[in-house]
Amino acid sequence: MAVADRFGFPLALHTTSASPHEVSLVLDTLEQSLVEQQPQRLIGDKAYDSDKLDEQLAEQGVEMMAPHRKNRKLYNKTQDGRPLRRYKRRWKVERLFAWLQNFRRVLTRFDFYPENYLGFVHLACIKILLNCYL
Repeated sequence: MAVADRFGFPLALHTTSASPHEVSLVLDTLEQSLVEQQPQRLIGDKAYDSDKLDEQLAEQGVEMMAPHRKNRKLYNKTQDGRPLRRYKRRWKVERLFAWLQNFRRVLTRFDFYPENYLGFVHLACIKILLNCYL
């Protein structure tokens, strides 16, 4: 999992097995932040539509913006059209994953230990940042 800023630069990275749902990994990913300041807003896809996650992030002062799932159990809408306009710019965040796919070692995980893989993802992010700032 990765959290990126509005330009597509990495803010937080976290690795785990593929079995847990993305909603349960958001707080763990924010704890692994590369910067001290927490983001004010998080934009996610429909998989992040969870009232429990919204409450947990609101306690930390983070606003979660995700479109509602089609099979949403509760009928009260927590998102209206105004904040979801930012969702249209989500492609800028997806650009980070496109940049990471340029690195063969990150694209295909050859490492047995997740710590080694995460180290190479960090190196790839450093290279991405250096290419953008130099």
